[in-house]
Amino acid sequence: MDLGLKDRVYIVTGATRGLGNATARELLADGAKVIVTGRDERRVAEAAAELGPDAVGVAVDNADADAAPRLIAAAREHFGRFDGVLVSVGGPPAGFVADLTDEQWRPAFESVFLGAVRMARGAAAELRDGGVIGFVLSGSVHEPIAGLTLSNGLRPGLAGFAKSLADELGPRGIRVVGVLPARIDTDRVRELDGMSADPAATRIANESRIPLRRYGTPDEFGRVAAFLLSPAASYLTGIMVPVDGGVRHGF
Repeated sequence: MDLGLKDRVYIVTGATRGLGNATARELLADGAKVIVTGRDERRVAEAAAELGPDAVGVAVDNADADAAPRLIAAAREHFGRFDGVLVSVGGPPAGFVADLTDEQWRPAFESVFLGAVRMARGAAAELRDGGVIGFVLSGSVHEPIAGLTLSNGLRPGLAGFAKSLADELGPRGIRVVGVLPARIDTDRVRELDGMSADPAATRIANESRIPLRRYGTPDEFGRVAAFLLSPAASYLTGIMVPVDGGVRHGF
């Protein structure tokens, strides 16, 4: 299937590893060009080099107020156009309600929520008909995850923002989508499993609750995200797509 990605240009934030990196790989494999970002300059350079000549790395923090204009300018400078963005950011620290202070909520809000809002606003001002804004969110959009209070508080609000944005940008031909991973086998998920007394047993227990009885792979997530960003998904907007092996109980 031709996704129509050839020579289209996307920004993928948080793309030095994990889900952002997997999405960048799939976009590139289908002919797109990608600006990849992360906070660590060395890791960004290494990731871009590994992805190949159609990837350019820019070290930037999603929470920076000037992140969006810098990245859009880089897309146009290096590749001559800008077709969309996937806003991905590392998950906030784990913790329960009683244990989390204002000093932990504020940076999580700046990075996970406000940074994504700024990135989307900046993209919306520059995109034209056929453009797309995507968000990597979480299964916590629908069902809270024990011990991930920060994510449970911020991700559903961002999904609501994305839905409002889809309604507002639809008349301009700009789409907005969300992708909701659950137990994808990334460093982040292995870190969460590792917080238990027996990580191997925790993984087995988690897999037993997934209808497909296994964790997903980053590539499986990346292929779904790349499709949603592509012109092949041109009539999909305002949706939240779970990539979770069927673990969500609702329709």
